Amino acid sequence: MEKIKSRKKEDSDEYESYTEVETLNSMVPLWKKNKSEVSHEDYCRFYKEKFFDYNDPLRVIHSSTEGASTYNALLFIPEKPSFDYYSRDFEKGLQLYANGVLIMDKCADLLPDCFSFVRGLVDSQDLSLNISREMLQHDRQLKLIESRLEKKIKSELLSMLKNEREKYETFWKGFGRQLKYGLYSSFGANSELLSDLLLFYSSYEKKLSTLEEYIGRMPEGQNYIYYACGDSLERIDQLPQAELVKDKGYEILYFTEDVDEFVTKVMPVYKEKEFRSISSDDLGLESEEEKEETKKQQEENKDLFSAIKEALGDRITEVRLSGRLKNAACCLTAKGPISLEMERVLGTMPGEQKVKAERVLELNPDHEIFPILQKLYPDDKETLADYAELLYGQALIREGMLPEDPAAFAAVLCRLMERKEK
Repeated sequence: MEKIKSRKKEDSDEYESYTEVETLNSMVPLWKKNKSEVSHEDYCRFYKEKFFDYNDPLRVIHSSTEGASTYNALLFIPEKPSFDYYSRDFEKGLQLYANGVLIMDKCADLLPDCFSFVRGLVDSQDLSLNISREMLQHDRQLKLIESRLEKKIKSELLSMLKNEREKYETFWKGFGRQLKYGLYSSFGANSELLSDLLLFYSSYEKKLSTLEEYIGRMPEGQNYIYYACGDSLERIDQLPQAELVKDKGYEILYFTEDVDEFVTKVMPVYKEKEFRSISSDDLGLESEEEKEETKKQQEENKDLFSAIKEALGDRITEVRLSGRLKNAACCLTAKGPISLEMERVLGTMPGEQKVKAERVLELNPDHEIFPILQKLYPDDKETLADYAELLYGQALIREGMLPEDPAAFAAVLCRLMERKEK
């Protein structure tokens, strides 16, 4: 619009009137402008006003694509999840425009579930204004756009991970769980898309680490990516199963979220390195000579182990000597595909059928308690049974679990204390 203004004449104290044309609205949407024309403050202001967030986005993705599918995209990676993000009420999707006209406020087909946290819009010149929702779901152009956006989002996240590590760790704190679930829910199909974006706490400097960084630090001779499960870093540090792994100088990844170990089941290998739990039945750390010696000792004490197994009943599958323990008297491990952590997680889910791990009680032959067990068998099986209960309960507590019958466990402690006094 034209606006009349005044200004001082050159070389005079007099003023003159002039007409200036002001552009009140350029009518060019932000996402159709060149990146050079838009400041970071403009992006942040647009994001806050459009998506009702108080925080600036961690990352802005502004792209214009021509070719088989022509579109403009303006995407934002939030700093924090919205209040309803992890609720059933959350609805993913991007705003979808056709030639500048909004045709859908939440188009879920433009984003994979693993990137559902992304906010923004897509404006396509190849879509009709009167396209129906049903037709939209099968539209070839839409699938092309979704595929390109998926690659673009991954590229931006990788760039943030490599160049702005602090920002990425902020993002991970809010949305890392979603990436893990995205990998698990796809049964590993998204491994190529997501594996390089994963972070886990590591025993190396107690910091978050990528899988690639972990492999880069592996010493010669290490064949597996070792991990341990627990509800906190402190508890994992105290697990007796980690003693041998640490003694070898190998790094351990700390799995503290319910979904972590399930990720390794759908993605068992990363860059030719297999994941191996420190509680698995075979850590792959013993030499053949050590294995033979353990096997020999196992055979020599088979009657003792049978008596301990009988005392504990079907709560355990096996009692055996351990080659992984250094200072602890015993520990619990698991045979088969179901680990102790998976048993715990699956046990919290609704349903009558409960999955049980094949629990194994491992005893340290070098611990001072082992000769006592040998001495008790076969002369005092009653006390041996109490010692078995004590060791099993101790192993459970170390795993962050309670004895099945705390009252009975307390009674066993009292009986052993009374016998010692006598």
